[in-house]
Amino acid sequence: MDDIIDILTEKITKTLLKDPKLKLDPSEPLISSGLLDSFNLVDLALIIEEEFGVRIEDFELNADTFDTLSDLAELIAERQ
Repeated sequence: MDDIIDILTEKITKTLLKDPKLKLDPSEPLISSGLLDSFNLVDLALIIEEEFGVRIEDFELNADTFDTLSDLAELIAERQ
């Protein structure tokens, strides 16, 4: 699961936030903290599909489904 978190961290900081030096903690809230907004979530879903071959449904793109890198990595691991 650490591999998934590492890839997600790289993609989020580099592609979505445009700050590759930013360090994200796996338990840090991404959505509820405002770090990622609704536009970023769509892009994140596309990244997940491309990188991991896992589909995130539109209704899952919210803080209730996943809000941290750990939550998201767990979801990806379950669906792989």
